[in-house]
Amino acid sequence: MITSQKGFIPVMLTPFKNNGTIDYDALTKLTEFYLEAGAAGLFANCLSSEMYELEPDERLKSIKHVIDVAEGVVPVVATGTFGGPISKQAEFIKQVHDTGADAVIMITGLLAEKEERDEIFKQRVYELLSLTEDIPLGFYECPEPYKRLLTPAQLSDFVATGRIVYQKDTCLDIDQVKQKVAAGKINPQFGLYDAYMGHAVESLRAGAAGLSCIQGNFFPELVVWLCNNFADESLESEVSMVQQFFTDHMDVMHHMYPIIAKYMLSKRGMDISIFTRRNVGVFTPSIRRAIDDLYNNYNSLANRIELKVC
Repeated sequence: MITSQKGFIPVMLTPFKNNGTIDYDALTKLTEFYLEAGAAGLFANCLSSEMYELEPDERLKSIKHVIDVAEGVVPVVATGTFGGPISKQAEFIKQVHDTGADAVIMITGLLAEKEERDEIFKQRVYELLSLTEDIPLGFYECPEPYKRLLTPAQLSDFVATGRIVYQKDTCLDIDQVKQKVAAGKINPQFGLYDAYMGHAVESLRAGAAGLSCIQGNFFPELVVWLCNNFADESLESEVSMVQQFFTDHMDVMHHMYPIIAKYMLSKRGMDISIFTRRNVGVFTPSIRRAIDDLYNNYNSLANRIELKVC
């Protein structure tokens, strides 16, 4: 699912009402917000969406809602594997594809147990491929239930089938990223989107198709700016500032996520509750102040690089 230029693929949040039901009006506004920021695609029903806390029908309905709002302006990918027998996972992949998703994402940690050998994982991937006809698929090295990383050799074999078009990479290792990018070149439709903003610029320069990071749920236009300008020699100083901003604020944007992302979006004017179904802790005054400081630091950076804030 490689896009025409380096792109940002947001890992979408799921807005909830304070009673815990999905807020579809807010989901519409959130989808439009990503698009207005310049997102090159959308990743619905992912870990940031609290996918494990959603019922199967909620997953499908929310994916379809995002696709309807996007109206084909950008491609939409969505998770379609949630454990159990491979035949069951294949059936849900088909249901996700039927919503209109451009590619369906497989969670690597749900295709084999942590102690199971790579050969078993490989067999199950190929079984899923055989059971899902010609549906475009992708991988997500999701941290939960555990992070199962693909090796460059594995990725090369899977991409060679012509069915794998997307990789959300979470290895955090730039050397591995470079090897995986090289491995994926066998299929021009394949794109690797890096989740780790600590080496975002280096990853883009190494050939990653783009970025797919939680930081985009705070400042999507800043991630888009980086994808658009990382190679511009006239903006070398500004690119370094943006990379340093993401590095310096890595910890604060991970603590109590996604509550803090929803709080940030509310500060930015979106009508979104900070309610989450996932228990990530108590949103204390000190955490609130840390996000308030982050907001101020972001506005300062945006002014310095003359970034239009949506």
